[in-house]
Amino acid sequence: MANDLIVLAYSGGLDTSCILKWLIQKDYDVVCYMADIGQDENFSAAKKKAMAIGAKDVIVEDLRKEFIVNYMLPALQMGLVYESRYLLGTSVARPCISVGIVNAAKKLGAKYISHGATGKGNDQVRFELSVYSLWPEGKIIAPWRLPEFFNRFQGRSDLLDFAKKENIPVSATPKAPWSTDENIMHISYESGILEDPAEIPPKGIYKMTRDLDQAEDYPCSIDIAFKKGLPVSITIPSGQEKSLLIQDQLKMIETLNKLGGQHGVGRIDIVENRFLGLKSRGLYETPAGTILYTAHLDLEAFTLDREVLRIKRNLQDKMSDFVYNGFWFSPEANYTRKCLELSQESVSGTVTVQIFKGNVLVLARKSPFSLYNKDLVSMDVAGGFSPEDSTGFININAIRLKEYARITNVPK
Repeated sequence: MANDLIVLAYSGGLDTSCILKWLIQKDYDVVCYMADIGQDENFSAAKKKAMAIGAKDVIVEDLRKEFIVNYMLPALQMGLVYESRYLLGTSVARPCISVGIVNAAKKLGAKYISHGATGKGNDQVRFELSVYSLWPEGKIIAPWRLPEFFNRFQGRSDLLDFAKKENIPVSATPKAPWSTDENIMHISYESGILEDPAEIPPKGIYKMTRDLDQAEDYPCSIDIAFKKGLPVSITIPSGQEKSLLIQDQLKMIETLNKLGGQHGVGRIDIVENRFLGLKSRGLYETPAGTILYTAHLDLEAFTLDREVLRIKRNLQDKMSDFVYNGFWFSPEANYTRKCLELSQESVSGTVTVQIFKGNVLVLARKSPFSLYNKDLVSMDVAGGFSPEDSTGFININAIRLKEYARITNVPK
């Protein structure tokens, strides 16, 4: 009788390499799945390592364009930012990876999907809720939640002992005293020495962005064109007769990451609320995302009706929670996404931003859908506005305030 087939979300690191061997020892056939979403990874070396450990096969899938087009840019179009600061770089990557691994499992006829997410974090929830939404009949094996696994492997030292015993190659490079998650949108840093919120991050921890004292000493201006809330091109003055125009989404993000990184744009250090109820400290750097978010925010204020903008803000806060908590494919997220996309019908135009020393400054904006009426707002011409109408407007709004003042002035 053939062994059951498992597709393992594999990173090539110590945890998932040990999990791979452990699953094989449990008499499973294991195919490793690796999604390339822009992380700095030697995929050929990871594949060779997994095959040496005993994997039946290793699938490496390039999902960079898929991630940008279907997850990163829609998240920026919707204005998603968790707890007012975090642009959800890890959160939006999980449903993208889930689609890839579920498709692989279905194609291979696998019975299970497995992963190396810990039992305290958000990723286990995001990953598994996405998998169950896409593959309701599927089953998941999460070793870090199984007593026979976590009682055996209390921490890194136990994993290293197991790796040595089973001849699993371990990187000769000392492991950084924190964990990272990386994709083309961002890098996050948490755990280890960062678990103390009072601890200042060590020099050199950030990989995508320069420290401000090492950032460029001259500003850079960028024209960002949007269509229905999605960035479609960037234009960078080259100092020559012709500016650099980039329309390919992947190249656009790579360029903005490079420029933003040179100017130290997109760093945050926050304490956030995990879905499980724990508070955690995380460092994030999202250069391209920060630049695009800032430009998009400005264009919305320029083109959206005031009340639509306010309703949209409420909906994007709800959607941010859905995505952070792992409900990208839920019915409530599908509904909210459609509402948010509808709000973007007129969010088209160009925003000029300047990046310099960690800042993204909006310099100018233009749009054929602008609700800005220069004559109406001008201090030099009436423009169709009747000043005496303001008297009645003020009087009506003052009624409530006068009534409140009347009762508050009554002696208690």
